[in-house]
Amino acid sequence: MTHPYPPEPFRIKVVESIRLISPAERESALKEAGYNLFSMKAEDIFIDLLTDSGTGAMSSEQWAAIMRGDESYAGARSFHRLKAAVEDIFGFKFFVPTHQGRAAENILSACLVKPGMYVPSNMHFDTTDANIRARGGRPTNLVIEEAFNINNPHLFKGNMDIAKLRAFIQKVGAEKIPFGMVTVTNNAGGGQPVSMENLKAVAAVYRENQIPFFIDSARYAENAYFIKLREKGYENKSVIDIAREMYALADGMTMSAKKDAIVNIGGLLCVNDEALFQNVKNELILREGFPTYGGLAGRDLEAMAVGLYEGLDEAYLAYRLSQTAYLAARLNDAGIPTIQPAGGHAVYLDAASVLPHIPQSEFPGQALCVELYREGAIRGVEIGSVMFAYPDPDSGKMIFPKLELLRLAIPRRTYTQSHMDYVADCAARIKSRASSVRGYKFTYAPELLRHFTARFEPLYRTAF
Repeated sequence: MTHPYPPEPFRIKVVESIRLISPAERESALKEAGYNLFSMKAEDIFIDLLTDSGTGAMSSEQWAAIMRGDESYAGARSFHRLKAAVEDIFGFKFFVPTHQGRAAENILSACLVKPGMYVPSNMHFDTTDANIRARGGRPTNLVIEEAFNINNPHLFKGNMDIAKLRAFIQKVGAEKIPFGMVTVTNNAGGGQPVSMENLKAVAAVYRENQIPFFIDSARYAENAYFIKLREKGYENKSVIDIAREMYALADGMTMSAKKDAIVNIGGLLCVNDEALFQNVKNELILREGFPTYGGLAGRDLEAMAVGLYEGLDEAYLAYRLSQTAYLAARLNDAGIPTIQPAGGHAVYLDAASVLPHIPQSEFPGQALCVELYREGAIRGVEIGSVMFAYPDPDSGKMIFPKLELLRLAIPRRTYTQSHMDYVADCAARIKSRASSVRGYKFTYAPELLRHFTARFEPLYRTAF
């Protein structure tokens, strides 16, 4: 039965026109882009679910804050307003703004990761994974096994497997682990939350081994709200207090503010270690800008300071999670399997089940992504072998991920129920002709983050 669609806790003040181009125009656009939806013109997209990063609608309060932006190069008022919000919510001793999350990851990796080192997490997402690899490190995923069963109803499928973590540290040695991470929510595994109980256990293991603990915090507010809804003892706590409890466990955090701070650009890197902070500032000045602006305009800092609080609003979060659950339920009603239970920011279609005739080497997630655009000018993103398959650094053998997914990430405060219904109806039509969908091969792919710029061509076969 379809999940009820929630009433929006906001009203629309500004609109942007979108246009559904013809099937022939879509086919031409696909070929021109090398069948990579990252390479397409945004004006050729009708419903854009590529990412929820920087694509949401800012509020009237955020736009008002933008007008207060202080563009002083150093020590701007806008920085100090952001500093007050960051200290209030997260509680770390030191922080720098960055232009987005991957910049924070780059700086942290530059300061701490050396060749041959390992960085464990529940599941690293793409830019975190790539920034560690770019420094010669080895990102390692230690999420619980329930995460790989899309139908398992586990309420915290983003949890780290504590036994795996202990065994991993013992195997490689704590001296080869410059820091450990946890991603909240777990984007690569379906936008699934991490429980407070698990965060405490992870923090304890890292602390026992004197390994600094960093939280990848892009969707921290959604994770905190899931804890409020699902974890015993937190039902009467405010989301901001849950967030504060989460970050009291950690030594630092990276954050793309383009998600739960609901801004178009911005990020954070927070630490408690003063010596590390000095190195962070030096690296930031080299690559991003002075430590009080970090690659951002003063107006961006202002919008982020307001958005950090708006992202914690419980009426908004209730709507946000329910909108995602609604789309998942509509797809499930059409016989399309998605990761269960529904995550916070996106719906993850099981491409391997929808297209069982396409092997991982021919990218079923990418094939489904292309087909959804072909059907309805809808843009999603593959999270599977295009994004995460890699050659083993020791054997050279290609390692494929356990999940082949199409992610439909929902921009914040942007689309309505009729948009979600349109997406579900288009996906249902693809399901009815799934056996005719073909796989793809690379015609170009870089070594790292290949999904952003790769080009493909379809594999032509008379029969599968």
